[in-house]
Amino acid sequence: MIIIEFPEFNRFDIKDKKLIRQFADRFNPLSCEYNFSNLFCWQDSGKLSFTLYKGRLLIYDGIEQSMFMPLGEKFSVKELVKLSSDMKNIGMKSDFSLVTEEYIKEFPEIENSYIIKKKQDYAEYIYNVDSLCDLKGKKLSKKRNLISQFKRSYPDFEIHLLKNELKKESLWLAEKLLSQQKKQTNTINQELEALKVSLDCFEEIGFEGLVVVVDGKVIAFSVFSQFKDLVYDIHFEKADINFKGAAQVINQETAKYLKGKCQYLNKEQDLGIKGLRQAKMSYEPEIMFVPYGLTFCDR
Repeated sequence: MIIIEFPEFNRFDIKDKKLIRQFADRFNPLSCEYNFSNLFCWQDSGKLSFTLYKGRLLIYDGIEQSMFMPLGEKFSVKELVKLSSDMKNIGMKSDFSLVTEEYIKEFPEIENSYIIKKKQDYAEYIYNVDSLCDLKGKKLSKKRNLISQFKRSYPDFEIHLLKNELKKESLWLAEKLLSQQKKQTNTINQELEALKVSLDCFEEIGFEGLVVVVDGKVIAFSVFSQFKDLVYDIHFEKADINFKGAAQVINQETAKYLKGKCQYLNKEQDLGIKGLRQAKMSYEPEIMFVPYGLTFCDR
């Protein structure tokens, strides 16, 4: 494997999976954006590329025109400023995303070099897998009731691993759901493209998945991958709204399948979509990772 170092940037290739995973395992980022599966499948729509900078993994988002906070030994503010200057010198943007609140508190002097902005719409929802399996407590009673309704309505429903022809059927469901959207945003269309990439390279990338089948038809599915030792990332989770309770069933069945394999499930961002935010909050996340952005002030 050829190691790309700054100032060169490169696309993500299957062969880079081991390197990216090594950084994730060693430095334990909260954000699912560092998951190789996400980086590979979203690299075209997000214009993502990467390099190594002084031993750190440096990822660049060409759409947002910012760097992910470097993954590796922690940079001081002085070193971060040097990186911003180096990026500017090669004609690239010098701002950062995915900065943790802990980093900002540890280095309050960062205000002298960057404008700090909280990115609530990019908050990630992280759940205890046992909680999503058991759905205990009054607040989750509605989820339990919907699952019970579904099972009474469709007693012969089946759960299968997402493989073979079920991949094609799951894509059809995703396309059907997209066509029913009143407003089709770039994000929604990009998600469909990322799903197509994931299904094309499913096993090679390390994806897994489940489907819910009723009368021989896929009515819900989930796609996930291992992010770190204790964390799985839920990339896609879709359900036909005509089957009441299907969304809750695929959610719980995915958690049951992953119980014993991990402790936490990262269900990614809501992107400021009100309904999605309500749905994610209703499952009571154990951890909310709210990232910050840094805009470089070149003085």
